[in-house]
Amino acid sequence: MTPRHRLHIVSGKGGTGKTTIAAALACAISTAGRRVLLCEVEGRQGIVELFGAPRLVDAEERRVCRTPAGGAVHALAIDAEDAFLEYLETFYHLGLAAKALDRFGVVDFATSIAPGLRDVLLTGKVYEAVRRGEKNRPNSYDAVVLDAPPTGRIAQFLNVHQAVAGLARVGPIRGQADSIMRMLRSTTTAVHLVTLLEDMPVTETEEAVAALRPTGISVETVIANKVIPTPLDEDQLQRAAIGTTLLQVRALNDQQNRLLTAEFADEAARTLQQRDRHRRLTSLGVPLVEIGFDAAGIDEAALFSIADQMRDQIPLEATA
Repeated sequence: MTPRHRLHIVSGKGGTGKTTIAAALACAISTAGRRVLLCEVEGRQGIVELFGAPRLVDAEERRVCRTPAGGAVHALAIDAEDAFLEYLETFYHLGLAAKALDRFGVVDFATSIAPGLRDVLLTGKVYEAVRRGEKNRPNSYDAVVLDAPPTGRIAQFLNVHQAVAGLARVGPIRGQADSIMRMLRSTTTAVHLVTLLEDMPVTETEEAVAALRPTGISVETVIANKVIPTPLDEDQLQRAAIGTTLLQVRALNDQQNRLLTAEFADEAARTLQQRDRHRRLTSLGVPLVEIGFDAAGIDEAALFSIADQMRDQIPLEATA
């Protein structure tokens, strides 16, 4: 079996666990000898921190993990300036000259006055990594997972056609943008939006789904992270939230039981709000994946556990 998608793009509001989910997704895909490349574009080195690996430098692609399922995850921190130098060498054969321009700050100047160019360069590097797999090159990967910018910027980041509209109508930049958009709109690309069952992340997820629709880039799944299940039904939660469910613990006195009941009421009210946000997410018409809350925190074992949850809920394998 081969992976269903060659490129997975993971976005989410800051603080939702976007990088953790991207890393776990890479582990979920990395089975039976597969090589998966996990990329980041925000310069935070968040990937290596998760795996306890040294910082990534000079556009290196380094293995950071072997998965229990028999695969390997490699990591790449994509830098816009490095991508620009590579672009100049590829399309204009300006190897040494490009490095001289970089020393004079021209590269930084160009990407500063044309922010859209930066996004084209970053997505272009991802495109190149995906293409290696399509061409079966020796340094290819079975799939690429991109830890993308937050949902508030994801439509702008991925819509590279719009990014180059004011830069170039023809030439290498435009050609590169056209190729990238074909990849992003193809069935081999999947976008996953990570959220918590909180108001702001859910609202931003709704806005991202709406913003991506006109681009022709579809959202594969919405991933609700850190979900805490409850055995109580809606009616029980409603009664608890208004304090009619009085808790009586023998080891506590009356005042302590009243305080415990009030705390339970607050928690029940929060759970009801989360259920309402859950309904908002399901109304988007996009498959909803739920990742359980792990009070022990995130380490490599926790990543593998999240990967197992993903494999149970997301169709990652291509059908025969």
